[in-house]
Amino acid sequence: MYSVVKLKETWEVAKDVRAFRLSRGFNFTPGQFVMVWIPGVGEKPFSLAWKDLLVVKRVGPFTSKLFELSEGERLWIRGPYGRGFERRWDRVALVAGGIGIPPLYALARAWRKDFEGVTLIYGAKSRDELALLDIKNYVDEIVITTDDGSAGRKGFPTDVLAERKGEFKGIYACGPEAMLKAVLKTMDYRNVQVSAERYMKCGIGVCGSCNLGKYLVCRDGPVFDGFQLRGLL
Repeated sequence: MYSVVKLKETWEVAKDVRAFRLSRGFNFTPGQFVMVWIPGVGEKPFSLAWKDLLVVKRVGPFTSKLFELSEGERLWIRGPYGRGFERRWDRVALVAGGIGIPPLYALARAWRKDFEGVTLIYGAKSRDELALLDIKNYVDEIVITTDDGSAGRKGFPTDVLAERKGEFKGIYACGPEAMLKAVLKTMDYRNVQVSAERYMKCGIGVCGSCNLGKYLVCRDGPVFDGFQLRGLL
């Protein structure tokens, strides 16, 4: 069942990244996703950055069309779907890579009061690709890394995690698969939850296009406990 929503506002948040404020909000757990349909174009999954907020990177025909839409135009949305993050630890690090920031932004904003301390370790290729930096209002510390050294420390977020992992009781991560693999290995697959990405078509566990080993990412994820992915990532 689709909900028809209008775009209340849209604005640029980073290079080739736009935010879309929706006319209605959705009850969700941070880490869950919605399926967004544009008639005549197709349907794609996106993690919610907040109950009424999508943050999207332009990567292909669908997102390019989405970027062309103006305030007042309509989207068809179903969901939220999938397994979100779970509150388990009191002193945590959020490890984000590139456009992996939206679900972690939602987590920090929704659960800040439940944690004793939150550190965001956020990596991007360069300064102009860093998005949603107002997350500073919901965390205690931000450590930025960039591939080219244009902001923060030159290197990768997993470099920082490897040095400081002893400071945290648990890790939440979302980003490119290579980064997630490094996070899981650094933590030996323990005390970590990651949001995995696979091609999704139906979003409800029917078509099987998003299989990850014995799991379907849309149904069993997108958030997984580290131990579930041992041998898979």
